[in-house]
Amino acid sequence: MITLPEPAVALVTAGRVAHLATADVDGQPLVMPVCYAFDGARLFSAVDAKPKRVTARKLRRVRQIEDNPRVSIVVDEYDEDWTRLRYVSIDGVAELLFGGPEFAHGIDLLLAKYPQYRQMRLDRAEGVLIRITPETVRHWAFA
Repeated sequence: MITLPEPAVALVTAGRVAHLATADVDGQPLVMPVCYAFDGARLFSAVDAKPKRVTARKLRRVRQIEDNPRVSIVVDEYDEDWTRLRYVSIDGVAELLFGGPEFAHGIDLLLAKYPQYRQMRLDRAEGVLIRITPETVRHWAFA
């Protein structure tokens, strides 16, 4: 596990949406927007109760993480004033959590960050949570 540089920490902490990239065993990629929380060391993203066509365990991103835990996640800030553009790209290892103290910790972070999750009653005891441990970080800002 690595420590993110301060400019990257600021953007990752403040960001509201990231894009998570997974790949299956054949290298077929999938990029999905996700809500996430950052605890200073790892990122957490819930497979929440929004309507889906299949159960959480059968979602493509979940299956891909089970087959290939190598992921990338990008948090960026776009502005029409291009001097304000910036991004953080993190490559790391994803783990699926289905309960326990780390699961509850990640859920608590998400509940604190997103009032929508409080309204959905995101469950601290069950569900699927993706925990990403960064291994490499790239960050860039125009100015």
